Amino acid sequence: MIDKPSTSAQAEHPFAPYLRILGKGKTGTRSLTQDEARIAFEMILTGAAEPLQIGAFLMLLRVKEETPEELAGFVQACRSCMIAAPAGLGADLDWSCYAGKKHQHPWFILSMLLLAEAGYRVFVHGSKGHTAGRLYAEDALRQLRLPVAASWADVATQLDTERLSYLPLQHFCQPLQALIELKPLLGLRSPVNTLSRLVNPLRAPASLQSVFHPAYARLHQQADQILGQPQAMVFKGESGEIEVKPQADTRVAMLNEQHRDDWVLPRSLSQRIDSVPAPATEPLRALWRGQATDTYALNAVLATTALALMTLAPDTTLETAQQRAWQLWENRNLARLS
Repeated sequence: MIDKPSTSAQAEHPFAPYLRILGKGKTGTRSLTQDEARIAFEMILTGAAEPLQIGAFLMLLRVKEETPEELAGFVQACRSCMIAAPAGLGADLDWSCYAGKKHQHPWFILSMLLLAEAGYRVFVHGSKGHTAGRLYAEDALRQLRLPVAASWADVATQLDTERLSYLPLQHFCQPLQALIELKPLLGLRSPVNTLSRLVNPLRAPASLQSVFHPAYARLHQQADQILGQPQAMVFKGESGEIEVKPQADTRVAMLNEQHRDDWVLPRSLSQRIDSVPAPATEPLRALWRGQATDTYALNAVLATTALALMTLAPDTTLETAQQRAWQLWENRNLARLS
């Protein structure tokens, strides 16, 4: 039950002006500037906004739809409020994993392994459990006995020794994780589902991101451009994860030193592919070790790896990246997933 408001005048809450900007009606509403978005989101992350205000803020943005400037401001707020990585800790590639797999096994993990074996330092971040019925990267990596960190110190060790490390969002920005967990309560995605993919906490020069809806790719691309991200690639991946769907044409949004480019990766399979009964990790181990064959899986792994290689080295042609991906697969360490 909501308490009856006091009859005495009360000072306006400091967060109220940001709600008024977003919710003043058809003619009075406008988007937040980048600075306004940064300040408002810093207030949310530091506990300076009330729960009622946070819900209203997220849903007003959901109805309006966020702008690139707002997203950039939100990312800046996250970077200023999160637990910072130690000086000198870096990665070559930032890989965000926030969707979870629903229809297919998490084949993208094998692409990560190929890149790590090629010598690239691959930093992965994400969250889990916010949508029922999905297999999340953290759980899949643990099942495969691949490196999952609990701190930046763990990340440093894992990147040095294995060139691959996954750090759950809760270990470096718990307030943002708490906002992601509001999805079942609010019933809708919010800007949090978008901005988390853009955080790039180690400021890796290359960033891979995936979207559920193709229209959001341009939003990611423009926000990355505002943030000064050197190289970034965005595409609609399987279940929203960074994994090419071989049975579909993939529209790719590429950012290279402030130059934006869109192009299409043609499908490599023509037939319709059925969903698996439940995503699992044992098929990954069997494919990697040569104990099973799966045309769909191999095409997904190779195509995803090729796009990652193009992000890491933007002057690489698609044909060269595809050849390099195949070479990495042919020369993989079969004992890695023993």
